[in-house]
Amino acid sequence: MDERLLPVTAVRSVGPDAVAIDIETPPEFDARPGQFVKVTLPGDEDEESRFYTISSPDVEGTFEMTVGIDPEGAVAPRLADLEAGDELLVAGPFGSDYYEGEPRAVVIAGGPGVGPAVGIAERALQDGNEAAVVYQDDDPIHVERLDALEADGAFVSLLAEDEDMTEAVADAVADGGQVFVYGFADFLDAATAALEAAGVDADGAKVENFG
Repeated sequence: MDERLLPVTAVRSVGPDAVAIDIETPPEFDARPGQFVKVTLPGDEDEESRFYTISSPDVEGTFEMTVGIDPEGAVAPRLADLEAGDELLVAGPFGSDYYEGEPRAVVIAGGPGVGPAVGIAERALQDGNEAAVVYQDDDPIHVERLDALEADGAFVSLLAEDEDMTEAVADAVADGGQVFVYGFADFLDAATAALEAAGVDADGAKVENFG
């Protein structure tokens, strides 16, 4: 989708320093959880853009992106102040490491990677498939959705940032499945090491590096 102006339909807190923003889905916008969009604030003289991963299980009517808020950031605090009816310039979707109906989705997420993690896991369960989420963060967000996933039969493991994830990852991949990894570079290294310790070839994982 070329860049176009889209209305915001809702903005809500999803945990410490994080909001979920619902955006009206335009015609012919076919996106999967795990893909991402480019977002620019209209009228921004500096034309600063950011990329945010879709965190809703589908894009019917609206789609959701989860935004972590750095108070010193140039864009995220302004996104957090948006209200229903405001508009954003959006392009995409982009990315090739997303959910494609795999029978079992195993998502290993650090920090903001929980956005695509919950979207993928919810979509997998909706499709009648299985899901597992390993999420590492000292200030977790989307906790209600993670609790709901666990209640619906998904494997969910929530870890502190300094906690070793080897055992949790081994448990998550014990029944096989397509592995997804979302997070910053240091987290990706730790997740890769945990996968290798569990006997999983990390080259087969779908990986998105957030920087």
